[in-house]
Amino acid sequence: MGELLNGKRLLVTGVITDASIAFHVARLAQQEGAEVVLTGFGRLSLVERFANRLPKPAPVVELDVTNTEHLDTLADRVREHVDGLDGVVHSIGFAPQTALGGNFLNTPWEDVATALHVSAYSLKSLTMAVLPLLERGGPVVGMDFDASVAWPVYDWMGVAKAALESCARYLARDLGPKGVRVNLVAAGPIRTMAAKSIPGFEEFEATWTTRAPLGWDLKDPEPAARAVVALLSDWFPKTTGEIVHVDGGVHAMGG
Repeated sequence: MGELLNGKRLLVTGVITDASIAFHVARLAQQEGAEVVLTGFGRLSLVERFANRLPKPAPVVELDVTNTEHLDTLADRVREHVDGLDGVVHSIGFAPQTALGGNFLNTPWEDVATALHVSAYSLKSLTMAVLPLLERGGPVVGMDFDASVAWPVYDWMGVAKAALESCARYLARDLGPKGVRVNLVAAGPIRTMAAKSIPGFEEFEATWTTRAPLGWDLKDPEPAARAVVALLSDWFPKTTGEIVHVDGGVHAMGG
């Protein structure tokens, strides 16, 4: 066991399966000495099953980030398992099918609003919900997908990620005085449940396998998870509002 996160108490959202980046964040965090609490949405029994596959079984707290009551009670429910938090992982995103897959010009506002609420605004609402637990400040780390360009088929989810990036900067501004650091990890594509829900996802795959100078394994979430764990540690004490790219270098390459 390592000691990078020794004694840290962490809240990790977004574990859907053991292929989720968030699952590997939780696994590595435990291996580095952290105590982990997970949140789950929908089928909690499924999340609990994967929570039991971690090196140490982790408690699961229910959280729908669009549910005001869930957010208002989150701190108290997390306190049932830990007496405070030293870091939070936001790995939450969703867009209705109409908002993806080349339908950009025809997506109704209601579906765009859902994508923005779940995928961007939730970074603010989650962070504020757990702020009372971050008594000493600490890191908030979100999962991003580079929003500086328009990607095939990503459509309104790309817009939501751009909003997430901006939201992280404003949170970094307003919560910095409280010692809270807000950073994002922009990962390359991984074959997760989230990826499988994107029509035409294979178009991403071709881009990464041909353009990443370091190469890219679509089935390996660990490089992204390691970056999240590093940002959760004390080794980035003055880094906030940052986007760390873990994409094999694709973001830096021209056409």
